Amino acid sequence: MRTVPSHRATTKQLSGAYPFVCESGLGGQGVLIGQDLLGGPFCYDPFDLYRRGILSNPNMVVLGQLGKGKSSLIKTYLWRQGVFGRKCWVIDPKGEYGVLAAHWGVKPIFLRPNGAIKLNPLDDPRGGRDYAGGTVTVRRVELLTAIVSSSLQRILLPAEVSAIEMAVCDAEGRNWQPVIPHVVEALLSPSFASATALRTTVNDLSSDGRQVALELRRLVSGDMRGMFDGPTSDGISLDAPLVVLDLSAIYGSAALGTLMSCAMAWLQGIVEKLADGSVADGMPDGAQVILVVDEAWAVLKNPVVARWLQSSWKLARAKGVSNIAVVHRASDLLAVGAAGAEQIELAKGLLADSETRVVYSQPPGEVALASELLGLSSVETGIVSSLGKGTALWKVGQRSFLVRHDLSASEYRFVQTDERMGGLGAY
Repeated sequence: MRTVPSHRATTKQLSGAYPFVCESGLGGQGVLIGQDLLGGPFCYDPFDLYRRGILSNPNMVVLGQLGKGKSSLIKTYLWRQGVFGRKCWVIDPKGEYGVLAAHWGVKPIFLRPNGAIKLNPLDDPRGGRDYAGGTVTVRRVELLTAIVSSSLQRILLPAEVSAIEMAVCDAEGRNWQPVIPHVVEALLSPSFASATALRTTVNDLSSDGRQVALELRRLVSGDMRGMFDGPTSDGISLDAPLVVLDLSAIYGSAALGTLMSCAMAWLQGIVEKLADGSVADGMPDGAQVILVVDEAWAVLKNPVVARWLQSSWKLARAKGVSNIAVVHRASDLLAVGAAGAEQIELAKGLLADSETRVVYSQPPGEVALASELLGLSSVETGIVSSLGKGTALWKVGQRSFLVRHDLSASEYRFVQTDERMGGLGAY
């Protein structure tokens, strides 16, 4: 009888050939996700893993086709994190988190054109203190540059960026808590001091910033008015375990990415406030926050906005925040979808700052790209196109797991997203 010849290899080589079989697990700390299909229960906590040195950042990217389970994972993950006292903030462009909010006994913050609630993305988290460092000014200029670039669908000229910078400084000099209308006014009617600082004339500076001003004016008196064009509304509390910013009223708008960026900027202002040792509406200093950006493709469509998002990922990493970007396909991470080197490097940069990657089933045409962007082995590449519903490949740092997400009976009520299709399936 012929026998198969033996093969000798190091444990490092064997772990590469059989990446799941040789895995010892992450331990029992944190949220129970479900079953490691090649081991026991699978638990995950980004803050604990960061503390233990297993992760270098607590951020996550979740990819998956429609109906494969990524939405169920996010909702139950947030629900279960509530047991540990974590604060969960969600930018919800489709209005899918209302049922989860109801289970928590809270109401989403509905943002609508001409609605009753406004958020000021230029809010100074330090209440006007310590402007000498310039950090708040820089962040405001970066945000407004990203917004206008996204709206105009082009890279801004140096003169336009300089006009924004001068307008922000003018607005800050006149108002301790400026809002976008103040910046628009400063762009349309720049000060003599601003023109002198740029060695130009007032008329030329006004001309340099005119297109920028007219585009920002859409947030003030155009089709996007009434959401981000004034001081933050009174009575908005962040002490609830779940805060949902519902943008579903403008989901079909081409400006969705712009408005999501404004919402993120407002939330990140609260992060800055917490990191500065202040208390934000009942939130304890040092509170750990999970920030979910659903339908993140809308923010990634424009390279400038995507760069702003990546810089936000980096800033939040050291401040007790775990960012989660949710997308459908690997190609969503390529900003404008081109195959150019800039977009690929940008996507890789965002992934580098999201050391946990959860990959649900990918369509065949996306597998090669997913493998390249996520650094999948040949075994993992073969798996991601055939994963069943509710099962995902988890890449946690340099380690890989095949995890089936389990739902409790009570969780079925707030994870259903296909009732209008007959309620088929739990995911």
